[in-house]
Amino acid sequence: MLQFDTYYHIFNHANGDDNLFREQKNYPFFLAKYHQHIDPIAETIAYCLMPNHFHLLIKIRSEKEIVDHFSSSRTSTFLKFKTLEKFATAEEEKLKLLSKQFSNFFSSYSQAFNKVYHRRGSLFIKNFKRKEITNENYLRTVIMYIHLNPIKHGFVTQIADWEWSSFQQFYNLH
Repeated sequence: MLQFDTYYHIFNHANGDDNLFREQKNYPFFLAKYHQHIDPIAETIAYCLMPNHFHLLIKIRSEKEIVDHFSSSRTSTFLKFKTLEKFATAEEEKLKLLSKQFSNFFSSYSQAFNKVYHRRGSLFIKNFKRKEITNENYLRTVIMYIHLNPIKHGFVTQIADWEWSSFQQFYNLH
């Protein structure tokens, strides 16, 4: 289960031999859906989108940040958070809402993708993978791993040549 104030390496793959991104326009659409669903609950540190899989390095926001965000927008997620404060199992249920945001994101992208490409069924492998980042060395290693992924898979020979990663922004900001 995802935890507040915690870094994670999140990754997933398309089902079978499918691709998550068939055309260039799929990449920015995926990112738009990602920002819509995930920005409220997590800060994105690094990402890389590959034709059949993706990698994200995120930090789940604090409970206060998430509640503050959702309370200003009065979404159903905020109402669920507020309702849960009354119950003994509230903490566990709030944490489940974090994973639910990812589920909503994957579902939203999949439904749109399926509609455009006249396909049915799950686009992603069930249950996205997540690895908690436990120390600063591991954090650095994951950042490099994510940005080097297009080279590892033979799509480019220079890290800066892959358009669908955070490398350019990361390099310019850090």
